Amino acid sequence: MSEQHTHERTAATEQPAVTEQTPAAADDTSLPLFHRTVRPEWIDYNGHMSEAFYVLVFGYATDAMMIETGLHAGYRESAGCSLYTAEAHVRYLREVAAGSHLAVRTRLLGVDAKKARFCHELYVVDAPDDVPEPDAAPVATTELLALHVDQRAGRTAPFPDSVRERLASLVEPAPAWAGRSIAEVPAVR
Repeated sequence: MSEQHTHERTAATEQPAVTEQTPAAADDTSLPLFHRTVRPEWIDYNGHMSEAFYVLVFGYATDAMMIETGLHAGYRESAGCSLYTAEAHVRYLREVAAGSHLAVRTRLLGVDAKKARFCHELYVVDAPDDVPEPDAAPVATTELLALHVDQRAGRTAPFPDSVRERLASLVEPAPAWAGRSIAEVPAVR
């Protein structure tokens, strides 16, 4: 069964909000893939998708994850709470061309009372709703630490039990690339 998701973010190109069909997960232990197609205006002066638009797609995938775990617009409006990204590490692994079909896999890596650690893996697939091959390599990844914030109080707040339990039910082992930091570059003297 499909659930229609209206994303509240807009593209940097001032396009209207995007309506996206995202299938519900096949089971309750994984999140559905998020799909998008690379728009021509996302292509930079080097002829491939600009770094900002990788982050935009990852942001949309985070929105979809929030909807699937109970942190949707209705929750944000009634509770006055939302998920805020506190830290992110993006890896750009391969160039992506205009018109490429993208699939984002989201993995929950950990959750406690007030924060969640998760990652997104971005794949190029053959058709708009395709699933990446099991041995496919991602074209980009991001790892994020997010805080559950009470917007009215201006500070972190515990997740509702139902949300924390849903997030915890999705936790899986971290991929080998997660947890890395940017390597030091020695100063030239």
